Amino acid sequence: MIRLRETLEIQRLGQRGEGVAGAVFVPFALKGETVIAEVDGERGTLVEVTIASPDRIAAFCPYFTQCGGCAVQTLAAPAYLEWKRGLLADALRYGRVNAKIVKVVDAHGAGRRRATFHARSFRDGRGRLVSEAGFMQARAHKIIEIDACPLFAPGLSGAIAAVHAIAKALAETEKPLDIVTTASLEGLDVDIRGCGPLNFTLTQKLVVLADELDIARISNHGSVLIERRAPVLAMGLARVVPPPGAFLQATEAGEATLADLVLAGIKGAKRVADLFAGIGTFALRIAEVAPVHAVESELSACHACEQAAHNAKGLKRLTVEARDLFRRPLTLPELAHYDAVVFDPPRAGAQAQVEILAKSAVTTVVAVSCNAQTFARDASILIAGGYDMGEVTPVDQFRHSAHIELVAIFRKKVGGAKKKRGLLS
Repeated sequence: MIRLRETLEIQRLGQRGEGVAGAVFVPFALKGETVIAEVDGERGTLVEVTIASPDRIAAFCPYFTQCGGCAVQTLAAPAYLEWKRGLLADALRYGRVNAKIVKVVDAHGAGRRRATFHARSFRDGRGRLVSEAGFMQARAHKIIEIDACPLFAPGLSGAIAAVHAIAKALAETEKPLDIVTTASLEGLDVDIRGCGPLNFTLTQKLVVLADELDIARISNHGSVLIERRAPVLAMGLARVVPPPGAFLQATEAGEATLADLVLAGIKGAKRVADLFAGIGTFALRIAEVAPVHAVESELSACHACEQAAHNAKGLKRLTVEARDLFRRPLTLPELAHYDAVVFDPPRAGAQAQVEILAKSAVTTVVAVSCNAQTFARDASILIAGGYDMGEVTPVDQFRHSAHIELVAIFRKKVGGAKKKRGLLS
């Protein structure tokens, strides 16, 4: 491989947080800097910063540039938040959607309450079976073992020790593992993926570990092996026991921020549909103010939401439906029952459902998204169908990464089915 050492001037930060110099992408370089980089095609490896950005600050984590978890740590907060806002602005501009984007809400809070670790086992030079566990290096298959992560919430303080112990216990499977750890009110919830069915001996090793490390629950790819305590999560007035590995907002502050924005958007609604509802992140809070119908494809998530609603006091009627909205979106007659609809789809967006929503008489639509590009597509469909889009609020719960969440509120006026305000010509 031939690498040419070049001096580059960085014009901007890219979608992944890399410095961009013409057609070359240089991780860890910042806008306005002059750097020396080893260049191989479009990829550059930072060698030296010769003229630093005035916004450059020291990284706070010793694993930065090694661990693939953080893309941008050396950018001062004001410039960092403006970059995050720009990610959304660029996506909407590219999607030809005109929007008022407010300031980014920092929703890191106490930190990440979920982390996915990777573990591998192999034979060393003496033929002994050893294991390693940690985070994956950016754009590589190398595992970076860490002692601590400053982005973790306090509830994940025991996660690293637990992951190393589990990796060692399952080393004889010699399979690559993903170990998902979640902080709950009752302790760590761990879901292991990749090892396949476990025999009695290996299962017993994990049972012993759960006792030794005080882990609330250990599951193997969704199948509970031991539950010493139910891993409860608070969602408004409700308490939810999520299925192993179920989708969860990254931080408690992020979840609360998104929920507050959703509730503000549906204020005054008489009946609400919450689509792609998951374990009830929004539906359970909506039920505090209005009847709500929660639709989600994962049956186990539906059961968790339903059980939480049943056990909570002070909620209005909450109904649950297991349904694949990609294949079978709600129809116009079904949507006619609601004056507000909330949707929070996966990264692929909600095109099939949005195309029907755009033709409906639903007064208010609140969109929550983790992908600005698919949101822009879905927003343009709603706008073309007669909806006016209000302010778009970016929410940053993935601090120092290139991910950004957002919430947008759409209103349809009577007789507005052919309006196109919000689309760029």
